[in-house]
Amino acid sequence: MRIVFARAARGESVATIHRNDGVVVELPSFSRKHRVPHDLAHAVAEREFGLADGVFGSIAAGAMFDNMRVVAGRPRHDAAARSGRILATNRRALTLAELMAGVLHRAVEGNAGIRATDDARRNWGSLRQDPFPWTDEQVITAGDALRDLAGRWATLGAGDGLEFRWPDRLIAPVPPETTRRRSARQPARRAGHGPGR
Repeated sequence: MRIVFARAARGESVATIHRNDGVVVELPSFSRKHRVPHDLAHAVAEREFGLADGVFGSIAAGAMFDNMRVVAGRPRHDAAARSGRILATNRRALTLAELMAGVLHRAVEGNAGIRATDDARRNWGSLRQDPFPWTDEQVITAGDALRDLAGRWATLGAGDGLEFRWPDRLIAPVPPETTRRRSARQPARRAGHGPGR
């Protein structure tokens, strides 16, 4: 999957995501107060830490967040249902991705007194009980990768884009559809009746 980060109006940024299924979507990032777009920090953290079920792995599988829009290609007939299943299944992993992206983002934005390795361990411990899965070197390498891209981002002019490759090995699995079985005594629900979803 190919992602292009570009500057948008009023200092924001937008990621144009070219999914492997031919659909192109846009993800705006409200990062005006930051030097580096937060979604770029997400992409780097999720790729470097191997988080297939974070934001970009979920998007690669077909998830659509509320602030996204399709700009080219034809989505599947069941795109909304598929997206809902992916987001529901990955809810906890998306929280972890947010925490780890925050670690890198704070480190690169230059927040004084924050060590990325300590911050990463603290964030992991706030969500998970199992041992921290990455070495200090991996955390530092991830921070360096974002720092490098941040330097390139700083040189972009209006209309320029920063290319980012998302590996196929980090595409979230798509949960299967669940089928509800009706009992013999339960009547079928007709369209237009009962609570909406």
